[in-house]
Amino acid sequence: MSLAPLYAQIQQSDTVDIPEGWLQGRTIYGGLVAAMLMQKAQQTVADSRKSLLSASVTFVGPVQLSAVKLTAEVLREGKSVTTVEVRLWQDGAVQSILLASFGAQRESSIQVNREAEAPDYPPVESLKIAQHHPLAPECFKQMQMAWAEGQYPCTGSAVPDFGGWFRFDPVLHENREMNAADLMAAFDMWPPGVLPMFKTMAPASSLTWHLTCVHPLQNQLHDWLKYKVVTDYAGDGYSTEYAHLWDAQGRLIATSRQTVTVFA
Repeated sequence: MSLAPLYAQIQQSDTVDIPEGWLQGRTIYGGLVAAMLMQKAQQTVADSRKSLLSASVTFVGPVQLSAVKLTAEVLREGKSVTTVEVRLWQDGAVQSILLASFGAQRESSIQVNREAEAPDYPPVESLKIAQHHPLAPECFKQMQMAWAEGQYPCTGSAVPDFGGWFRFDPVLHENREMNAADLMAAFDMWPPGVLPMFKTMAPASSLTWHLTCVHPLQNQLHDWLKYKVVTDYAGDGYSTEYAHLWDAQGRLIATSRQTVTVFA
């Protein structure tokens, strides 16, 4: 279940086997798909001066628990920014696409610090770690998650949205420096913001996902992170939401915006 062997496969071959333990219903968890795409992108860019600036993922179709092929193309490599496209193929069809930009730091006279402040959640030690429900997706077992505000999924809440603490489960993942692929795998683990409004278990899945990085990652896999999601609109079978991710010191690491398909 550790991600390190998967990353090693991606380094060595274009065709890789998806590890067990990451199912989200009958298909593979979208965050793992995004992590695979991102790992391929990082290896393709292979420039330590350039860190991830932003990434957009389109989940074209469902990915099954079988071998996939990853292909990458550098669209442009400039002095400061490299843009790369990665595609995930299965059974001869494209199932997911990543477009990512990596950039080197440059001197600038412009400085603005208006990022969203981290919510003042109680210490994670005082909260209850969510237990895995038998009907919940298998992939949730990969993380430890503690709700600090809002309701749990499928509780018939009158309002959407929630927030809390989370990290990779130390039992399943060895501690090491966190990279951009790990960030993708972790960030998408929280369910869509509208799920607390569901009265019964029903599917919901990301259609598009755009991530923007703010402060550089300075975290280990076992470090606790803060998350908060806000739903802008939901109707006609879709919702649009944005989320923020902070580290335990309150540094804003990344923001995301998603379009979600809702089957309830």
